[in-house]
Amino acid sequence: MKHSLISGLAFSALATFSTLSNGEQEYQDQASLHAIAEAVSAQRIEQDISTLVSFGTRHTLSETKSDTRGIGAARRWVKAEFDNISADCGGCLEVYFQSQTISGEKRIPNPTEVVSVIAIQKGQADPSRYVIMSGDIDSRVSDVMDFTSDAPGANDNASGLAGVLEAARVLSKYKFNGSIVYAALAGEEQGLFGGKILAEHAHAEGWRVKAVLNNDMIGNIEGINGIIDNSTARIFSEGTRVTETADEANTRRFTGGEVDSPSRNLARYIDTIADRYIPNLDTMLVYRLDRFGRGGHHRPFNDYNYPGVRIMETNENYHRQHQDLRTENGIIYGDTLDGVNFAYAAKLTALNAVSLASMAWAPAPPTQVKIEGAVEPNTTLSWQPSAADKTHVKGYKIYWRYTDQPQWQFSRFVGKVNNYTLENIIIDNYFFGVASVSDAGIESPVVFPGVAGSFGE
Repeated sequence: MKHSLISGLAFSALATFSTLSNGEQEYQDQASLHAIAEAVSAQRIEQDISTLVSFGTRHTLSETKSDTRGIGAARRWVKAEFDNISADCGGCLEVYFQSQTISGEKRIPNPTEVVSVIAIQKGQADPSRYVIMSGDIDSRVSDVMDFTSDAPGANDNASGLAGVLEAARVLSKYKFNGSIVYAALAGEEQGLFGGKILAEHAHAEGWRVKAVLNNDMIGNIEGINGIIDNSTARIFSEGTRVTETADEANTRRFTGGEVDSPSRNLARYIDTIADRYIPNLDTMLVYRLDRFGRGGHHRPFNDYNYPGVRIMETNENYHRQHQDLRTENGIIYGDTLDGVNFAYAAKLTALNAVSLASMAWAPAPPTQVKIEGAVEPNTTLSWQPSAADKTHVKGYKIYWRYTDQPQWQFSRFVGKVNNYTLENIIIDNYFFGVASVSDAGIESPVVFPGVAGSFGE
């Protein structure tokens, strides 16, 4: 949606200012974020997708012993790629298999080890704060229980997984304040099991997860609707948190927040990143958890109250999704390599990489954001810094917008304070939020006041 190298060694030297017409600072353009976007390689993504397709099928219930076919060979190859990336950056990634045996489920009736591959790039200043990028290992054909037929899964979802690998290659060359997780999740087609396992682990270990970017189908530009479009993408995000209590819902009824969940403001953040750093890409904010009646691997994280979104192509081709390889009535079915536009997949991968880098370099979002101003001419906001991350904080920026607008319209940098009054700006006419700003001018996502908008500690 269009609106008007911080390498960990020198944060401020590569930033330039952009200002509003009234002279207020809007944002600092970051040269390293542009460099990250430019470093993403469509050729490497094509190579990774081709390799994943070469395993024949990556069905969750498929072969695990072969070195050339099935889910076992695919996940071992993914781990080897992460290991190679880590070796190139001097061991900067912690790489491991994450597994759990699942059975008694409709789509996994017999005991089956669901194995994801996780790579963690630990932050330097605030390692317990995490942002996550995920893609799915597994594939399927028309019958979700058919684990022997060829299921290339070139777009669904070798494209998303290749994006995760490429983001790791690019971002592993930098150091960040917060931690970044690159997740190759298994068992998506059988019931989102890889995401459930990782979300459960994050919760048990006390990870402070501030963002989950689920990439599921980021390579198709030719829609079944006849549209060919390589310049747009969709960001799906849920509104009211699924964990909301009855008391919280009653408060929200009078204060708002239906369209300002942390997931929604994460989506707005990514949308802004696209406008500033990804050429020829306009993102569509879709106010829904996922496609109508469908699901993806960000959902298990939302279930644990973690902000999470789905990033994907705008125009889907259903002839290439969940289909046996065949030709009927002149229509070619199947998710094969010729249906993937690698330059487009690279563009969406760049969007992820820049978003992850920006959030990992930024301070943690502010906590305990509150607002006052009923029956008054002014609006006052207050907040606290994250207890775990008080470094690199230059100050805070207040945002506001008209209540019928999808993106933040107005902003004011207010310095390193924990409250501020906007004079003659009436609380009833706008929605408000607060973002943390680093010494280099990199911002966190905006936090809407109250529980409805909280990103947690």
